[in-house]
Amino acid sequence: MTPEPIVESIGVECLMKLEEHMTLWNYAAVKVLDIRHSVMNPGDKLQAYILPASGFIYSVRGSAMLSLDGMDYAANRHFMWHGGKGMRLDIEAKEMFEYFLLFYRAALPGRKDIARLTERSNPFQMQYGFEPLEPLPLHYHLIAMEQVWTQASPLERIQIKGLFYQFIYEMLKQLRVQGVTAREPDLIGQVVHYIEDHYRQNLSLESIAEQFNYSPRHLSMRFKGQTGSSMIEYLIRFRLRHAEELLRGTDASLRDIAVEVGYPDVYYFSRLFRKFTGQSPIRYRKAARQQGRSDDRPFSISGFSIGRSSLQRYNVDDYDNHYQHKTVGGSSHMQRTTKSSLILALMLSITLLLSACGAANSGSNLTGSNPPAASATAAPADTGSAEANVNKEAQTRTITTIVGDVVVPANPKRVVVLYLQGDLVAFGIKPVGTSDVYDGAAFAGDLEGIEALGQWFEPNPEAIMALKPDLILVPSTDTYDKLKDIAPTVVVPFDRMTTDERVAMIGKVFGKEQEAKTLLDNFHSKVEEGKKKLAAAGILDRTVSIIEGGKKDMAVVESKLYGRGSQIVYEYLEMKAPEIVQKKIDVANEGSGGSVSMEVLPKYLGDYVIRSVWDGADDLSDNAIWQSVPAVKQGRVIEIEFGFCYYSDIYSLDKQLDFIVEKLLAADGKN
Repeated sequence: MTPEPIVESIGVECLMKLEEHMTLWNYAAVKVLDIRHSVMNPGDKLQAYILPASGFIYSVRGSAMLSLDGMDYAANRHFMWHGGKGMRLDIEAKEMFEYFLLFYRAALPGRKDIARLTERSNPFQMQYGFEPLEPLPLHYHLIAMEQVWTQASPLERIQIKGLFYQFIYEMLKQLRVQGVTAREPDLIGQVVHYIEDHYRQNLSLESIAEQFNYSPRHLSMRFKGQTGSSMIEYLIRFRLRHAEELLRGTDASLRDIAVEVGYPDVYYFSRLFRKFTGQSPIRYRKAARQQGRSDDRPFSISGFSIGRSSLQRYNVDDYDNHYQHKTVGGSSHMQRTTKSSLILALMLSITLLLSACGAANSGSNLTGSNPPAASATAAPADTGSAEANVNKEAQTRTITTIVGDVVVPANPKRVVVLYLQGDLVAFGIKPVGTSDVYDGAAFAGDLEGIEALGQWFEPNPEAIMALKPDLILVPSTDTYDKLKDIAPTVVVPFDRMTTDERVAMIGKVFGKEQEAKTLLDNFHSKVEEGKKKLAAAGILDRTVSIIEGGKKDMAVVESKLYGRGSQIVYEYLEMKAPEIVQKKIDVANEGSGGSVSMEVLPKYLGDYVIRSVWDGADDLSDNAIWQSVPAVKQGRVIEIEFGFCYYSDIYSLDKQLDFIVEKLLAADGKN
């Protein structure tokens, strides 16, 4: 019995869809990935095979029951199926069953018209099946491709492409004659399967979308529309469910659990866990064990079904450092965390630029222990990073940046800022939206109630657009490329500028040059006062080490640009590290930290030790090596909270300076 194809009555709509498919095949750059010729004996089964790429299945002889993503077929000879990447294939041979599998990858140009066409009808991801009226031409092309494929030389691989296009031509010609149309795949179900199979990996909205040949924006909208939550929200929930199980059922360390569920940064994992469950992982484990039952969980997702609740923002499974250096309990990873994004490539038609502004929401000047905003008469020296030219009639200002001139409002009312939050707080500017702020950040209280927009390197463009900003500040060209079409966007390249240059540039952006000079003058005066106090106490000439990590190993900061208080200690206070570390600090031009084992750690530790810690960090009180360190014995270990020492904006630096000077004096028993 010939299997019943998925057929609709032929009409204009069907013909247009096929024409769209042909257009996309014409524009696609195709690479053949694999050709497999297989034979199954009666009773053999292929179960739950996930297609690793888009592909064709062509039966040569025999019969079988075939299921492609839940659609069942009685498969006889000379039948053709197409499935997209991630679809689930099951075959049960009724008699000897011979078939070909042909896998390919198709890439399309980044044109808006092609992208819109792909979103309406993606032939590389759709499922369809039919019995060709003329099967032999298709069969011959497959045989020829298999023969060339086995030779595997570069020249023959070029020939493969020609044979493949002949195969596609023959298939499309027969599809047009027979009036067969494609069945939309269960795309969201495939995405869910993909997330659950790969949750331990470094997934992002872009990387998931790339797997399915869709734009991030389109796939995100479809996923949220069908499930009620974003892909990243689902990923986080799925990971944390597994983390809960490991916390309840094993004695594994917090770091090992974090890595197991896909978070190489234990601090970021702890922060997410606390945010979603209301408890830190350590407290959760203690509470679960005290209660003695596994069904009493503060974070419970029955069956872990998707779409049960919709969170208010995206979160990503990556930990960032503004110098693109990541540390996880001492492990260092020097890769850049930012990724290229296609999100706004499909938003260019949205004319949101400066079309609406909400009420102003500006903060007051800083008071108390913040850097005072005393009057000043001289403008800051030109840093060469930005020039400001005010057009009074149009009420705009032109800022020269590393990506060219940007025209910004002279008095912006709705500012969105990524990572540079503390600098804006120091100027008394309150944004309408900001990237996520780590718990404990010096300026966290000043930004309570502000819309959170995700990590600075992976912001949520849709959420930013909804805020209708009239100015966006970003710390890198990568984030600039993602957001520049929403509103005037100024790049303040954090990792290419000194603090003085950065503060001066932001002053120019907002027409606050005098305030910028005052902030810097006050900060440098405070630095000199701190150095005098430390010198008088006999501390300034002693060595200081900055570390982060736990019982297995430690990251030793080897740069002035690493955060964790390194800029205050090594740049502004001009204190030194032990010689083995100082040699690296002297030549480092970016954030860096070396991972060392606990056994050799003592030789990296100076007269004073500053340790970056977080909730759930390893307790070293019972570690013999740690307790043998002179600085530990003498009470000269200073613990500084990770979120507090992570940022290096002028506001955070001012607070870190107060903290470090005070703690150094206290550790030495002098005030």
